[in-house]
Amino acid sequence: MQQTKLWTKDFIIVSLINFLLTLVFYLLVVTIASFAIDEYHATISQSGLVSGVFIIGALIGRFVCGSIIDKIGRKQLLITGTLLFIAMTALYSVHLGIGFLILLRLLHGITHGMASTAAGTVVAQIIPAPRRAEGISYYSMSTTLATALGPFIGLYMLHSTTFPVIFTLCLILGVICFMIGLILKVPAAIQKTPAQQNEKKSGISIKNFIEPKAVPIGIIILLLGFGYSSVLTYINFYATEINLVTAASFFFLIYSIIALVSRPFSGPLMDKKGANIIMYPAFILYAISMYLLSVAGSSWVLLLAGAVMGLGFGNMQSATQAIAIKETPPARMGLATSTYFIFYDAGLGLSPYLLGYITPYTGYAKMYAIMAVVILVTGVLYFFLHGLKETHLRKLAH
Repeated sequence: MQQTKLWTKDFIIVSLINFLLTLVFYLLVVTIASFAIDEYHATISQSGLVSGVFIIGALIGRFVCGSIIDKIGRKQLLITGTLLFIAMTALYSVHLGIGFLILLRLLHGITHGMASTAAGTVVAQIIPAPRRAEGISYYSMSTTLATALGPFIGLYMLHSTTFPVIFTLCLILGVICFMIGLILKVPAAIQKTPAQQNEKKSGISIKNFIEPKAVPIGIIILLLGFGYSSVLTYINFYATEINLVTAASFFFLIYSIIALVSRPFSGPLMDKKGANIIMYPAFILYAISMYLLSVAGSSWVLLLAGAVMGLGFGNMQSATQAIAIKETPPARMGLATSTYFIFYDAGLGLSPYLLGYITPYTGYAKMYAIMAVVILVTGVLYFFLHGLKETHLRKLAH
């Protein structure tokens, strides 16, 4: 019975670490551009770079992490990453010009990528294999909650307090991550087979940095991340345009509540019936949420879009991560986790820049309508990259 227990002390600790790291990330995403403009008199393009370069750093951190995590050790990398994360957070109070701030954001992103990838690998190791999809579903709830509370807290603090207070809060949250990380117990890593060890010794290979079996679902989450990032980046501008600023401030809160409520059902369902039963309806719901955003003329339509997105993309986050891990040999779970988040972060990071060229011509409403189409096309791509394979394997199993 002990082998299938999910809610252990260590599972709760690593979920809390992930929540706090992600909370700091999203809290700063909605405040740092204003900080750059107010304190450094940055241009709009510079402030956008200050915000987005963090994700580039996170990509670098995850990419490097995948190749060294087994050498350093999962817990050691988590502790090192959180310690460096704290150091970078403390440096926001040092004013050495806009160039220094951009570099700091890049380095802060690298430490976040290190720590969060280590946390994702640790939790995959802790979760009992028979309950992997359910466990990943609950674990990713910590991310979902942070993606809602981070922007909510950040926007509130931006209008009610000072930047030093914001950075102090982020510093305290980082210290908490480090302290509770020290008491985390991580199981011994699964030993690699002789073939896998020889593969590493054969020289530099893309397989040392990327898990090929996680790439197909990585492509899917990259494209799905475009839609969510478009909401995260532009919803405040869109809400101002359609006079729904108050409702928009609660969008992410509604999103997270619905996603959290649905997770206890979607995770076990995926373990029993497979990913397709979650993913196919989620593609439709996610596309509907984007369409609702594009036609939102009242508060209730805007908030309904948030609720439907919680059912759609909110469950896709956990389902796709579980797919990446299930597709991969246990000894390469670290690389699979790293690969998954490399693609996810790429989607979140590229979206604001690419859509920034489209939006001036389409407007926000049409941009969200285009995102609905992109999501449906991604659903077709999922069918060929993973859905067909899973259907075939489940038929063979029965």
